[in-house]
Formats: sequence, C-alpha cells, structure tokens
Amino acid sequence: METAPEKVVYVSCNPATQARDLALMDEFYKVTRIQPVDMFPHTHHVENVVLLERRGV
Repeated sequence: METAPEKVVYVSCNPATQARDLALMDEFYKVTRIQPVDMFPHTHHVENVVLLERRGV
C-alpha cells in the first residue's frame, strides 16, 4: 500500500457501519483518536469522528 495516505479522518453518523469499516481497515490503519460530536441537540443522532494512522509508517 505505497499510495495509502498516512492519516485518514473518518466521520460517520452510523456507529455500526463505522465499526464494520474500521475492522476492515485494521490491517493497514490503527485508530488513534475517537471523538463523538453532538451536532443535532435534542435528538439521538451523534456523529463519530475517528482519526486513523497508517501502520508501519
């Protein structure tokens, strides 16, 4: 994966699909930060922002 970016910011409104995608990316990227963001107060919706860094860099 020579052309893979060193860092990826993954923003998602669906934590289930984000968890699935992060598991698929685990071979090449590690999760270094996670921050939930409540962009829609008074609702159950929360955005998740995840910083991934390429493994072996």
